[in-house]
Amino acid sequence: MSVTDRKIRVLLVDDHAVVRAGYQMLLKNSPEIEVVAEAETGEQACKAFIDIHPDVVIMDLSMPGIGGLEAIRRIVARDANAKVLVFSMHEDTAFVEQALQAGAQGYLTKSSAPEILVEAIKELASGKSHIDSEIAQKLAFQKSRGKDSPFSNLSTREFEIFCLLAEGLNTSEIAKRLSLSYKTVANYSTQIKNKLNVTTVAEIARLAIRYNIINA
Repeated sequence: MSVTDRKIRVLLVDDHAVVRAGYQMLLKNSPEIEVVAEAETGEQACKAFIDIHPDVVIMDLSMPGIGGLEAIRRIVARDANAKVLVFSMHEDTAFVEQALQAGAQGYLTKSSAPEILVEAIKELASGKSHIDSEIAQKLAFQKSRGKDSPFSNLSTREFEIFCLLAEGLNTSEIAKRLSLSYKTVANYSTQIKNKLNVTTVAEIARLAIRYNIINA
């Protein structure tokens, strides 16, 4: 039985219970969609995906633990056909590029109209992709000018660690957050600085603020 013959089974991933409740209320109004599970961390999302094999995963990016980007990467590494729709507050194209690089097929911002989320879920379930129209225009404009963001060369993991460094977390705190060794995070930090041509965490923070990765 194809997805079109039954309800689209959705896994909701967001660390805020109120936000998930809002998704639930919205999606209950769509007879073609059924929320079959919820998760509040990237780790829970990976386990739930293995357990229930949803048709579409709605994934936030900023969460405790491994975070949304790494969760997407792990899910897609396990199932290349996984359909992940990012639904995030982050509107900067750097996050979109990283999410798509990790394997997401869709990206919406939380400022999108409710009906667009429903439409995007249906499109992903049918094998299409869906990128927020304003963000798609920004991406196309960047490409037309031959300008990638300075973060384009960072891997998903490097970008995630870059964001945490920019937020002021030290190497030990990042290692604990991402369940990595101190040495591994230190090595990533060195690679990030080399790729971005910076030498200090203060420079990393300034770069993140300049490109709206974090707020000043």
